[in-house]
Amino acid sequence: MFKKILIANRGEIACRVIKTARKMGIKTVAVYSDADRNALHVKMADEAVHIGASPAAQSYIVIDKIMDAVRQTGAEAVHPGYGFLSENMNFAAALEREGVVFIGPPSPAIEAMGDKITSKKLAQEAGVSTVPGYMGLIADGDEAVKISGQIGYPVMIKASAGGGGKGMRIAWSEGEVKEGFESSKNEAAASFGDDRIFIEKFVTQPRHIEIQVLADQHGNCVYLHERECSIQRRNQKVIEEAPSPFLDEATRKAMGEQACALAKAVGYTSAGTVEFIVDGARNFYFLEMNTRLQVEHPVTELITGVDLVEQMIRVAAGEPLPFAQEDLKINGWAMESRLYAEDPYRNFLPSIGRLTRYRPPVESSTPQAVVRNDTGVFEGGEISMYYDPMIAKLCTWAPTRIGAIEEMRLALDTFEVEGIGHNLPFVGAVMDHPRFVSGDITTAFIAEEYPDGFQGATLTTGTLRRVAAAAAAMHRVAEIRRTRISGRLGNHERHVGDDWVVALQGEAYAMTIAADHEGATVKFEDGSSHRVTSDWVPGQSLARLDVDGTPLVLKVGKIPQGFRLRLRGADLKVHVRSPRQAELAALMPEKMPPDTSKFLLCPMPGLIVKINVAEGDEVQEGQALATVEAMKMENILRAERKGIVKKVAAAPGASLRVDEVIMEFE
Repeated sequence: MFKKILIANRGEIACRVIKTARKMGIKTVAVYSDADRNALHVKMADEAVHIGASPAAQSYIVIDKIMDAVRQTGAEAVHPGYGFLSENMNFAAALEREGVVFIGPPSPAIEAMGDKITSKKLAQEAGVSTVPGYMGLIADGDEAVKISGQIGYPVMIKASAGGGGKGMRIAWSEGEVKEGFESSKNEAAASFGDDRIFIEKFVTQPRHIEIQVLADQHGNCVYLHERECSIQRRNQKVIEEAPSPFLDEATRKAMGEQACALAKAVGYTSAGTVEFIVDGARNFYFLEMNTRLQVEHPVTELITGVDLVEQMIRVAAGEPLPFAQEDLKINGWAMESRLYAEDPYRNFLPSIGRLTRYRPPVESSTPQAVVRNDTGVFEGGEISMYYDPMIAKLCTWAPTRIGAIEEMRLALDTFEVEGIGHNLPFVGAVMDHPRFVSGDITTAFIAEEYPDGFQGATLTTGTLRRVAAAAAAMHRVAEIRRTRISGRLGNHERHVGDDWVVALQGEAYAMTIAADHEGATVKFEDGSSHRVTSDWVPGQSLARLDVDGTPLVLKVGKIPQGFRLRLRGADLKVHVRSPRQAELAALMPEKMPPDTSKFLLCPMPGLIVKINVAEGDEVQEGQALATVEAMKMENILRAERKGIVKKVAAAPGASLRVDEVIMEFE
């Protein structure tokens, strides 16, 4: 077995590999850029080597710099993680020439299956059902338009060396093809150093289901069942689960056997994933093969008990697989929520900055439930503009799907992140969505259920009443504490009343509180009541309560006459007032937000790549106005309505803050 391995990656996946290597007694080497000098993976590793400037193109994807780090530290093997150089055959070949083991497939297999165009051709030759498309290289936007017309709209524009949603666009018209082709090429070049693009038919209403395979150097290949990855936004997975709620045993077996046959056909070893799209009749079509570890591998580990990183290392060291196909059973259900530094209230645009608070739920493992958090950040650390916006992968397991969802709900409510925009509210809302809970999902789920973006979840009446009761009980605790302040004037005793009015989410509930040493009984005007118990005290940012015997977890912030409470994707201003205060508050005018309708504001910290219009131009609704790049993604800003450009305040190359003015309209 290896004594020392180098991890050619960063963030949570580098930390994940280090954990398994440490368990196996293997020393680890981290590499880092300027931006990652104080990163968690650098602190966790036994050694760390600086490899260059912050942009990945000047550090993490420069083969020579990784090779220098290997020579400098004497690492015997290299784990590439995912992204960066993980599917780069030149990197694998360079290691091979140096006599260093690549913890992944052999370079010919990477060449055959890692390239999306080549893998499609090989799959077709092997008789695998594939999606119609054009597998040749496409020279420019005009040729892309011609090919798209022949295939038929809609089409998917994809980077040949792509992954993680980078360099991918769906186009429904000639204009969108031209626009998407250029952006895909730019993103592909920036993310992978390879700007080749191909086009295929976009199958509407599909499910994205993938098969995890594992093959050794002795001719053994097994599949570790499937992952359902249909909850996606901009072709980037957000929530994954294993197994799929849609597949039956026959389809699962057929997909697994086909995935293994494909892997064997190209001499594949190590862990890999064969991705399929599956229609409503359970017909499946080969999409691509990722010749690396997947982001969502933890859900497979949770239902099979197999440490995929350990098996990759053992396979690379020449060991045979310790199990056969019949040994790999499905045990329970697992969920994964990807926590991204993306603000759902700003159409999921990237958010950067310092994590002023980062408190993930406590990891735990029992026969009834598992909570696991794979992360690469820490409280006080910074989220950089140079890399993928992932912060963590929160995973839960339970014997049933409903149980795994409920564990995820509680874990998400417990997860505290402050200082940046993040998608915790959104994934929390999805976990409560009836369609998701039923398993009736496709890759169009987010577009269909949130067509106007995400503005926060609306809680059901039952949940709202539980929150109102909890808020009243918490407010009473805070009021009693305030009466005990020392140094008061004599004869100024303050008494806390029992009658309160709680206003939240457009509703107001009058209630009476009867407290005792164990908790409080909150009685509503209609005669119904809730029993609330908790050890929360004012100042704590997380309240763990029990309402009628059911756990309720709230993120708590103080506002005048109440709280800011967050749970299940809802962000609530909750006012707790005496009946007289509530009567007077109803007479107060509502403060209106400022009018910004005549300005195009920068929606995220980012770099202006392109300005599409000039002062005096007339623009139409939906017309592209500017392109902003952040976290390796290009974002096209469009006109919301017809108008005339009065002033352009920013130029290409400018670095802007959130809400900085790009242009003004008449």
